[in-house]
Amino acid sequence: MADHTAPTPPRPGRRRPTILDVAAAAGVSKGLVSKVLSGSAGPSAATTKRVLAVAERLGYRKDRNATLLAKRRTRLIGVTILPSNLYHGELAEEIQSTVDAAGYETVLGAMTATHDERRAIETLIDFRCEALLLLGPTMPESELADLIQDVPTVCVGRPLDLPNVDVVRADDQQGISDVVDHLVALGHRRIAHVDGGPGPISAVRRDAYQAAVLRHGLEAVVLPGGLTERHGAEALRHLDSGAGVTAIVAFNDRTALGLIEALESGGRRVPADVSVAGFDDSLMARHPRMALTTVSQLPLEQARLAVQAATDRLDGVHQERHEILLPTRLIVRGSTGLSPR
Repeated sequence: MADHTAPTPPRPGRRRPTILDVAAAAGVSKGLVSKVLSGSAGPSAATTKRVLAVAERLGYRKDRNATLLAKRRTRLIGVTILPSNLYHGELAEEIQSTVDAAGYETVLGAMTATHDERRAIETLIDFRCEALLLLGPTMPESELADLIQDVPTVCVGRPLDLPNVDVVRADDQQGISDVVDHLVALGHRRIAHVDGGPGPISAVRRDAYQAAVLRHGLEAVVLPGGLTERHGAEALRHLDSGAGVTAIVAFNDRTALGLIEALESGGRRVPADVSVAGFDDSLMARHPRMALTTVSQLPLEQARLAVQAATDRLDGVHQERHEILLPTRLIVRGSTGLSPR
């Protein structure tokens, strides 16, 4: 008879046991272990008892072992969302479809002026969500690390360097660089950028803009902005009328649309006088009235990969940190044109 005595848990600093380790130690297949740990029908009582005992002795997913072994899984995946962010809405819709197909349910944690990101995450954890998908989180890394240390988490959209957090994001640097290249090809030599405020994603896009214009030998003109149409309109107040700017790259589509409305209200034509580009390829950007040149972040693929990363963690397929960087796609529409100069 095979000796199924499990090895002792790994020493600190060694990799955590995976579902493959449990399968090897128990002498069964990975699929059978997955069924046992998820409480699915099929495995015999004796096999279930043996696999659970091996998993416990190995320290497999130790921080969540009690929940799984007691078969009290909720199969809930929590998603933080900023309701006013159109791109978050599109992501949430795609996430819901993918989660449904995976046999889980979603719980949305809305972030508002009276319910900040910390409270949204704490609420999702209180609802016993088995995993979290954080859409463009803005909290400092150290605070996030303390808050989500016992919950499998996937960060969507933001670079985040935490050992147990998977990251799925678009290549913001490539996206901004492609916009600047497009505008330069149209003859623009004074290109401004309206940033997205103090957040980490804003910093990435601002740095990418500065690197792109420098690469073309141009001067950077950064205007303080934010996330909404109001921020886009207000950014124009910081633009010197004599600066000669003929094109503006906005942090996102909403700020770009605010810019367009403010420019046209002030008597300037888009794109005849000033070209404007956004980022996200939101539903509003696709509207024929706006026809906004923008950058697609491939939301369907981001949602699919984020959900897969979360369910892979839950099912023990992997424990090591994964970061997936997706290419972006420049969408050229009618808000950009040849430089008037």
